[in-house]
Order: sequence, then C-alpha cells, then structure tokens
Amino acid sequence: MLRNFNLEYWIDDNWYVGKLKEIPGVFSQGETLAELENNIKEVYKLMMEEVN
Repeated sequence: MLRNFNLEYWIDDNWYVGKLKEIPGVFSQGETLAELENNIKEVYKLMMEEVN
C-alpha cells in the first residue's frame, strides 16, 4: 500500500533537516533535498520494521 506524508523541512547550517508531520519521531537530514527525502524514507521503513 502506498502512503503519502507531509515532509516539513528547514535548512540548518547548510543541511536540509526534516520530519514527517504525521509520524512523530521520524527525523533525518541530508546535504540536498533529494538526499533528505531518501533518508526520511529509510527512517520510516526502519521504524515500520520495528513495529512489525
């Protein structure tokens, strides 16, 4: 099942830092917005593996 979430992000010391608004605890960072998006997906997948 494909789910869509809202990524809230900001720039801090030249890093893109973000979190999923709907899932508390899913935070990450990246040097680019694309890297941040990939990292957030990985954090979400890891979190879901722990739940299952």
